[in-house]
Amino acid sequence: MVKLKGVCIGAGYFSQFHFDAWNRIKEVEIIGICDLDKQRAERASQQFHLGKVYSSAEKMFAELRPDFVDIITPPDNHLPLVSLSIEYGVHIICQKPLAISFTEALEMACLVNHSGLRLMVHENWRFQPWYQEIKKILGSGKLGNTLHTINFRMRTGDGWRQDAYRCRQPYFREMKRFLVYETGIHFIDTFRFLAGEVTKVYSVLKRLNPKIKGEDFAWVQFHFAKGGIGFLDANRYNEGNAMNPRLTFGELLLETSKGNIRLYNNGALTLQCLGEKEEKYRYAFSDRGFMGDCVYATQKHFSDALVSGANFKTDINAYLHNLCVLEAIYNSVEEKSPVVVDYSALHKIKVFQKTANK
Repeated sequence: MVKLKGVCIGAGYFSQFHFDAWNRIKEVEIIGICDLDKQRAERASQQFHLGKVYSSAEKMFAELRPDFVDIITPPDNHLPLVSLSIEYGVHIICQKPLAISFTEALEMACLVNHSGLRLMVHENWRFQPWYQEIKKILGSGKLGNTLHTINFRMRTGDGWRQDAYRCRQPYFREMKRFLVYETGIHFIDTFRFLAGEVTKVYSVLKRLNPKIKGEDFAWVQFHFAKGGIGFLDANRYNEGNAMNPRLTFGELLLETSKGNIRLYNNGALTLQCLGEKEEKYRYAFSDRGFMGDCVYATQKHFSDALVSGANFKTDINAYLHNLCVLEAIYNSVEEKSPVVVDYSALHKIKVFQKTANK
């Protein structure tokens, strides 16, 4: 069995889910962890048995020479950390948001393509068990081959207090782009995973909590190349009625030419064919870790593909499509009208890939 040697950078709130998942992947051994707060890294290393502790990523790379790095930090330092990883010949899995701007994301992709190394974005929502099952159902043809609409309603209720997000991820409060950039990107990727490429968007964004800098409400309409329409009604201020609002982050209704699929906030799925009653769809999922153990599923896919050479499902080049949609959503707010998604910038990446492969 191939044993991959990995290191992690970042020991903040969300890193606990990464560390737990790596410990359960037999093909991986985490041999080092780095955080500017060395005491925080030491606590994480002791709790999750993560190997040697560093406060300098460069020193960690130089001493340990890992096969891959897991970057679990805020987006403002992703580009320099990716550049450093490439300098030391290390493959990368990197948390989202991928970069602080679309330009930085393009630069990151060019660096990766030129290096011959690989980068997968830690976009874990599509790996949630209910979305994996919905994808299977759609592929089976049971509900037809034409998607009419996807509707998702999100109410997490974690953003109404004056000190909202401060105890868990305080940098959320300072983001000038917040809900769509930090959370909505998940829905962009999931919608594309289920319905295909997005051609046009129309969006309304608002800030409900005056104590933060970015939007915490989003209403977005998506048009898909295959003819379907998507609706995202997302709000981190108001509360829903879920026992665990962070299990599914809300509820989904997907309608097709032969019926619909419903995702409930407890992870339950139902199918309803036209002219028939709603029926429970039986499948099993683990309520471990984060959102149906999707972090484990994401990282297992990364390690398996790194060993086999298979494509990453959220490879950086493919992931740039999500960022084109994200930019269109913010442009729609500025223009107060529907906006066609502009994918022309991705041509630079394709040209660069051809040049690098010669």
